Amino acid sequence: MGTITINVKDEVEEKFRKLASALYSGKKGYLGRAVTEAMEIWIKEKKQKEMAERELKVLDKGFNLGKVLVKKRTDIYDR
Repeated sequence: MGTITINVKDEVEEKFRKLASALYSGKKGYLGRAVTEAMEIWIKEKKQKEMAERELKVLDKGFNLGKVLVKKRTDIYDR
């Protein structure tokens, strides 16, 4: 396990501690669990945003699907 020393606004810390304590019943290690969960969510969101941006660039670039070999739908399906 790692140790991180950070500085946050007092009002944010107070709200975070109260919520984390309520969710984890104030048991030993509740703050670490809450911070770990918050960090995991943040990482997941950032990765998702990065993937979406990358895929949008691919879509903007476009796809080469080759020539159109079929002129009509009936050429594919016999109905």
